[in-house]
Parts: sequence; C-alpha cells; structure tokens
Amino acid sequence: MILLLLYFALGVAVVGTLSSAVFLGLALLGVLRFHRDARRQLSNIAGDAHLPPVSVLKPVHGLEAQLKENIESFFRQDYPDYEILFAADRADDAALEVVREVCARYPHIRSRILVTGAPWPNPVVYSFHRMSEAAAHEILVTTDSDVEVSPRYLREIVPPMLDPKVGMVTCVYRGKNVAGFFSGLTAVGMSVEMTAGVLVANLLEGMKFGLGPTTVVRKDALAKIGGYAALQDYIAYDFAIGNLIADAGYRVVLSGHIIDHVVNQKSFRRMWQNQLRWAQSTRYSRPKGHFGSGLIFALPYGLLGFFAAGAVGYWRTAAVLLGIAVVNRLIEAWLVGWTVVRDPLVWRAPWRYPLRDLLGFFVWFASYLNLRYVWRDSRFELKGTRIALRQTSSNGR
Repeated sequence: MILLLLYFALGVAVVGTLSSAVFLGLALLGVLRFHRDARRQLSNIAGDAHLPPVSVLKPVHGLEAQLKENIESFFRQDYPDYEILFAADRADDAALEVVREVCARYPHIRSRILVTGAPWPNPVVYSFHRMSEAAAHEILVTTDSDVEVSPRYLREIVPPMLDPKVGMVTCVYRGKNVAGFFSGLTAVGMSVEMTAGVLVANLLEGMKFGLGPTTVVRKDALAKIGGYAALQDYIAYDFAIGNLIADAGYRVVLSGHIIDHVVNQKSFRRMWQNQLRWAQSTRYSRPKGHFGSGLIFALPYGLLGFFAAGAVGYWRTAAVLLGIAVVNRLIEAWLVGWTVVRDPLVWRAPWRYPLRDLLGFFVWFASYLNLRYVWRDSRFELKGTRIALRQTSSNGR
C-alpha cells in the first residue's frame, strides 16, 4: 500500500512538472505579446494638446510605509492637466496630515480632500464613488495609497482611453520591498507570479479584469455598469470592474507601464493574512482559473517527486525532477520579473522566487480551507459566489 502511494505521488509530481513547464511556455508567449503591445503604445503617445484632463482618485487609510513618497510621486507628473482627489473614512485619519503637507508643497496642482465615512461593505469602493462624483474630469485614474509612480505614469497610461472603444486601462506592477524577508517574498510574488498570471490571461482570453493598484476608466463606461455602486459588495473590486466593463462591450487594455507596489509586511503572520486574502478573492472571482492555478507551481511538485522517487530508489529521477522545478522557477523569475517589470530583487536574489513558489502553493491550498481574513482593521468573511464582504468583527474601526 505504501509503495502504491509513493508511485501515485511520483505520478502527480510528473504531471505537475509538465503542467508548470507548459505554463512557463505560455508565460514566454505572454511576455512577447506584452513587449509588442508596449512598443505600440509608446509609439502612439499623443502630444500635450491631445492629452485629455484627468482626475486622479486616491483613498488613504493610516500611515502606510513611505506614504509621503508615494503621494508626492503623483504630484510630479509630466502631464499637462490633472487634479488629485484624496478620500479617508474619518477626519482624524493620520494619513490626512501627510496628504495636507504634500498638497501644500505643490499648490500648482489642483487637489481636494474628502472625508467619506464607510457605509458600504467595501470602504475603498465607497471612497471611489464619492470622489468620482466630485471629480471635474471624465477620465478617472484610481490608484492605491501604497503605490509609487514615475513622472511619465499618466502620460503613458491615459492615451489608450482616447479610443472610445476602450473602457478601461490597467497595468501590472513590481513589488517594492521595504520591510525585510517576509515582505520580500510577497514582493517577488507580485513581480513574478502575479505578473505571469496576468500576462497568460491576457494572451489566452484578453484582459477582462482590472488590477487594483491602477485602473483608468471613463465616466460613461462606469455609468454603463451602474457606477461604483455596482461594486460595493466586492472585495476584488478591481477584478469586478474590469469584468463588468468588458461584458458591457468595451475593451480593457493592459498598459505597458510598470508601477511600484510598496510592500510592508514585517511578520510571517501579516504576510500570510494578505496572501490568503488575495487568494480567496481570486478563488471566488475566477473559480476555475484559481483551481487550475494549482498546476502552475513547480517547486512543490519537484520536491514531491524528489522524495517519492528517492523513497523507491530512483535517485537520478529524483534529482532530475527537483532540478527541472528549480530551473523552471529561475527562468520564470528572469523572464517575467526582470525582462517585464525590471525588479532589482529578482536580479540580485533570484533564489527567492523558488521559495515564494513553494509558499504560493500552500497559500493556494489554504484558500480552500478558510473563508475568514483580515482586511484593514477588520475581520471579514467571504460569502457566496460574488465574493461579497460580510464584516464579522472589528478592531478599533
């Protein structure tokens, strides 16, 4: 019986090794398409006279890592006409002091601050709703507070919206680690694992979802899906808005621009909570894709094959399976993490990604075991197939 289980485990390892190799091949094709599309977008950037004015919507919540630098990067845009709106749930939110300080340093950039409260299950979506009502311009750029951008950010992400058939633009991001080892695992996962998944999805079916750190929408497309009110119960609102806009007949474009997503997870517990929340939201937003993603990991199958083959005496096979898995992840780290998002951590410490790959498998597995997670200061429970939020307890907010 034990021998039979070992051979079964070896078979699973071989299947997983092959499926992860297939995914690597798809990632390669996705990277090639991304670079082709990025070159085309850069060649079609309009001059100042043709760039439309935009409203940047930025919710804030607490003193996040390098908050001042993140906010200031949006005031340094090489763009002819834009405004920035900030929103917080409460008037005494500590982030607002930083926001006011930065706004005062750039009086030539129009900026406003709104205190919104949080009457909807997803307070970020409610902030976007309130800011969109106050926004002066038709094109809305939504962005998280833990995002840092280059001066050409708006100039490169807005032009696709000049096509009336385009309803939304979104972009991939690299993780910027500011808090040590565990935070670095999350950051390299953003740069490689997340980006690879997006590129493969774009290759196979086109963009039918958004990515939270940045989306660009037009008010007419937003109105056609029922506005932000249609997203009030979603934790993965970024996925949902892109999905709804695509279903409404608009194109969703993946920009060639790369932004920095600041990661500040100082403990394993904090890292695990964030990873599990993302995995659970993906499980409900793309149930089939999430289930199939269990076959794209390489290192877990390499280790399974190593121990199973070794246990039955096939040590050469064991070494080959493990070696293939490690090489697979190192190639993916370079292919996606360096040639696409230019993550310096991938270049300096490529061994982190195989370790992240192993962690990612455990997070994927755990996403089927637990439906509760921590978001902001509260605990929530995923309910039903719409990834609806239901607050179950609160810690101080």
